[in-house]
Amino acid sequence: MDILIVEDNKELAGLLCDFLRAENYTVSVAETGEKALSLYERYGARLIVLDIMLPGIDGFGVCKKIREESNTPILIVSAKADKEDKLEGLTLGADDYIEKPYDIDIMLAKISGIFKRRYALDEITDGNIRISKVSRTVYKNGARLEMTSKEFELLLLLMENKGRTLSKEYLFRQVWGSDSFSEPQTLTVHIKWLRGKIEDDPKTPKRILTVWGAGYKYESI
Repeated sequence: MDILIVEDNKELAGLLCDFLRAENYTVSVAETGEKALSLYERYGARLIVLDIMLPGIDGFGVCKKIREESNTPILIVSAKADKEDKLEGLTLGADDYIEKPYDIDIMLAKISGIFKRRYALDEITDGNIRISKVSRTVYKNGARLEMTSKEFELLLLLMENKGRTLSKEYLFRQVWGSDSFSEPQTLTVHIKWLRGKIEDDPKTPKRILTVWGAGYKYESI
């Protein structure tokens, strides 16, 4: 998942969750420190938005535990505004500390900034499509798409050359290799499969376009 919200105030957690999902993040919510650690251990997260005052294990305990095994970005969000609390959170390894009540636009900007600093080189984003080069995953509207290795490599190559027409020979050589025993028709089949996964209407593609007599190109919509 993209973001794990650790917050025992259901109304506040729900509101933030709605805003983040509107920005195409995948989000889960944990009301306790124990549940947060369980979800993180099972599914992971690319960012943790962490309240301090929680039932059971508090936010400092969660932060300390996660830092023992991971450098996942942690954004502490708390009504505890004392200097000592901020210092403790940052000393434990939090990446930032924001006080409640917060402005939602400021919160979204901080989260966006963390993702850009940490993941910008890893990701290519185009509208509701996001591709991670390191984890080799593709998301549409925040939902992960199942991709074969060749589908992923083909989509990555097209997105890295957005707006440029790439010949069929070049695409085939780059993805399958010049010594491949696969037939060139394999490329056509994989283009069809990719369209079925990322296009809203695969029969009328708007992203992966055929340039007749030349090859294919990827366009933003």
